[in-house]
Amino acid sequence: MKSNSQPIKLFLVVAFSCTNLLVSLTPVLAKPNVGSSTSDAYGGLSLRSEAKTSHTKSTTFNQPAIPSGPPPGGRVRGGAKRSIPGCQITKHDLTALVSFTQEANSVINVWGKTTLEHPSWFFYVPYTKDFPYAVEFVLQDQDSNEIYKKLIVLPEKAGVISVSLPTTSPGLALNKQYRWFFTISCDQEKNSPPTYVEGVIQRVELNPAVVKELETTELLKRYTIYAQNGIWYDALSTLAQLRQKNPKDAKLQAEWQNLLGSIHLDDIAAEPIFWEQP
Repeated sequence: MKSNSQPIKLFLVVAFSCTNLLVSLTPVLAKPNVGSSTSDAYGGLSLRSEAKTSHTKSTTFNQPAIPSGPPPGGRVRGGAKRSIPGCQITKHDLTALVSFTQEANSVINVWGKTTLEHPSWFFYVPYTKDFPYAVEFVLQDQDSNEIYKKLIVLPEKAGVISVSLPTTSPGLALNKQYRWFFTISCDQEKNSPPTYVEGVIQRVELNPAVVKELETTELLKRYTIYAQNGIWYDALSTLAQLRQKNPKDAKLQAEWQNLLGSIHLDDIAAEPIFWEQP
């Protein structure tokens, strides 16, 4: 350009994005069970597993294939948006914090593994302690025999609660499938079906080398080991324990957000957690 020309104010910005994306579970675009709508199953929310991203590398959960035999089926969300009489419509539906897959025929399979005889489950409940209807957790064996049942006392605020299988109850047998239900009955006359979530849990055994590593490492590393080995319930419970001990830890909050967001439950990830009372 000529020297007597006015300077041209031109800024060429070459942006190379080097943001570390959170490593998430294999995304599953799940659909509701027969008879419910997509907005029912997801509370009318768009699916956005990468909507909230941490700048630290997150742990990858390796979703295992469902076991052979009849598919477990199940339900992740169950809410009053289906016009169940008596149930108040809430911002978020009753939600099970559990992994699930969708098969080619659109059937949802809600199931996960644990290594524990007496594991814990986590649920988001949109109601509080003043809720006038029964809230119940039930665990059944493969023959539909009830092995544990508990009436749930809700906290003062809506949020995520934990339910543990007590040591006074028979423990889970290895390689057996158990079906759980978390039910809210909003009709005292029981003329209408309850709102509920359900799924299957199976206790498995890890190889001795992994067990030894788990026994000699700290909680955050245990969470990583469980996640990498596809042990959903133990991974979630371990991460929840870490958050309970370190409620203001931003890294743990990001891990929790990533884990739930990767299975399209990121709307629940910011909700408070209330721990089960002995």
